Amino acid sequence: MDPHKAFRTEMERNIDGLVADTDLLALSRTWLRESAHHKYCYNFSWFGRPAIQFPNDAWALQELVWKVRPDLIIETGIAHGGSLIYSASLLALLDLCDATERGETLDPRQPSRKVLGIDIDIRAHNRQAIKAHPMAARIEMIEGSSIAEETVAAVRQIASGYKRILVCLDSHHTHDHVLAELEAYAPLVSPGSYCIVFDTLVEDMPAALSANRPWGPGNSPKSAVHAFLKSRSDFVIDKRIDRKLQITVAPDGFLRRVE
Repeated sequence: MDPHKAFRTEMERNIDGLVADTDLLALSRTWLRESAHHKYCYNFSWFGRPAIQFPNDAWALQELVWKVRPDLIIETGIAHGGSLIYSASLLALLDLCDATERGETLDPRQPSRKVLGIDIDIRAHNRQAIKAHPMAARIEMIEGSSIAEETVAAVRQIASGYKRILVCLDSHHTHDHVLAELEAYAPLVSPGSYCIVFDTLVEDMPAALSANRPWGPGNSPKSAVHAFLKSRSDFVIDKRIDRKLQITVAPDGFLRRVE
């Protein structure tokens, strides 16, 4: 057997074993619940900017970026900008790989791939830090509600200039808001690419962990995902991703657009 194929086959067996290990699944769920008390996902940064994500999910995103090779990543929710910087750096690496394969010189000041971030409130200090970052040339930001008509129209206009698009939804986590985001931005996702809905984990955690928030079990990104999929046949949940991650804030949140 081809050694690359043999390794992939072994990996698939490993993932099947993870899924079958109910004790490990229970431990993973316990770890997720208990780590939330310590704001675990707040404790990491990427290239100097706080990135409020689990490292596992960041690793999964880079796998998808390599697979899809998007020329535009749309993100709702900016916070400190670490996620934008992370996505921009992945796109920079894609550009570098493309230039290397073609034997061309790459001008980082004129990137072909971009990240578009949307947030209802881009804090001045965060905007300044993002604009001062070496990845800034790859990043465009829109301030406004991600589901406002004018915001959606602006995003669609920008997206019309790109061929391969990947979307990450990570702003306000109520059912209605996430469902509206899905209806607005999922159609922009290219066939074979992904719409990633973060914090679907809210649905699976104790209600007490969301007690001071307007969302919680039954009113969460995951409930929005399942409501969205009831009327759609062009997206499916890529369960293989959550199964291999085990530790993720996005169970049932990796949505692949059918080719």
